[in-house]
Amino acid sequence: MDRALSGDHAVAWAVRLARAEVIPVFPITPQTLIMEQLADFIADGEMNADLVPAESEHSVMSVAIGASAGGVRTFTATSSQGLALMHEMLYAVPQNRLPIVMVNVNRSLGAASGIWLEHNDSMAARDSGWIQVYVETAQEALDMVLQAYRLAEDERVLLPVMVCLDGFVLSHTVEKVNLPSQEEVDDFLVDFWPRNMLDPQSPSLLNPIVPPDYAMEMRRQLDDAMERSLYVAEEVDLIFREQFDRSYGGGIEEYRMEGAEYAILCLGTAAGTAKEAVDRLREQGEKAGLLRLRFMRPFPHGQLAKACAHLKALGIFERSISFDGRGPLYAQVASSLYGSRLPLTEHIGGLGGRDVTVKDLLEVYALVRRQGTGEKVRLTTWHGLRGTP
Repeated sequence: MDRALSGDHAVAWAVRLARAEVIPVFPITPQTLIMEQLADFIADGEMNADLVPAESEHSVMSVAIGASAGGVRTFTATSSQGLALMHEMLYAVPQNRLPIVMVNVNRSLGAASGIWLEHNDSMAARDSGWIQVYVETAQEALDMVLQAYRLAEDERVLLPVMVCLDGFVLSHTVEKVNLPSQEEVDDFLVDFWPRNMLDPQSPSLLNPIVPPDYAMEMRRQLDDAMERSLYVAEEVDLIFREQFDRSYGGGIEEYRMEGAEYAILCLGTAAGTAKEAVDRLREQGEKAGLLRLRFMRPFPHGQLAKACAHLKALGIFERSISFDGRGPLYAQVASSLYGSRLPLTEHIGGLGGRDVTVKDLLEVYALVRRQGTGEKVRLTTWHGLRGTP
């Protein structure tokens, strides 16, 4: 069934179809529409779940931890300052192997604060042990929440998943979304079977203080699970394609990369604009391509290296900045491709919700192309600036 839905409402429908049982909530723009829609579902008797209003986002994640450890499928959502307030509790979830699914609706954070899109909020949590996937469309938002539960609850993974959704550009815009039936989702998501449940009949300890004798081994187990999760995610995507006839390409989506000599890599909704730029360049005979990075964690090192093997240059476009002259996405890609000798350029734009236009990305492609021909260009450029700050 097709419906016109915003990205936030598509997420709420996915949570309903996944039969989440406990949903701790605290409102924050631009995430609030998700929780309001879920509250409506529950109030109207269309969803059997407990909506738990909490005192803050810190408390939200605390409730989610307790619910997941109690053996129920759990969901929550947040954004920006809310994710920052959760930060302490984020680290308790992966090490205790609790398969919580959370949507973070990306929004600017901290200084020059606003309610508009940036990726700095989720980038600050990229090393917390959560799987992180960035989506481009409302359809992918719905589909990835469903896939996130299957991925998180797989006994080879047992890690929480953060689905990252661009604020306003995706959360509040409306597009056609295909809603699968409840029977189809029930068939795709097997009944939740908690593996790390607190059970009075079998006493255990959650989140204990761990001495040096064991801490490194636990960290290594977590790292191994994160590495495995990429292969499980690809497997889940294949199963999803067989059932719903939609697929997203694993860790990276490749767009018009056949014969491409230069390309850019980006996250989220910027990819839609970049695809328009690529189409225009291809019409002009340019050999341009696009890589949309989907998983920031686990990072798809092998898939990236393979996708870039024939390129002469790669530009990294990102809506985040580490305030050291570089961005976190560029640092990750440069580290991953170290030794390949592929020329890289970094392009920062869209901060604070600034529009990212086709013109901006055509400028990016022009710089990357020049780099690929051996011309020396600036390593880092900012796009969309209105004069010199």
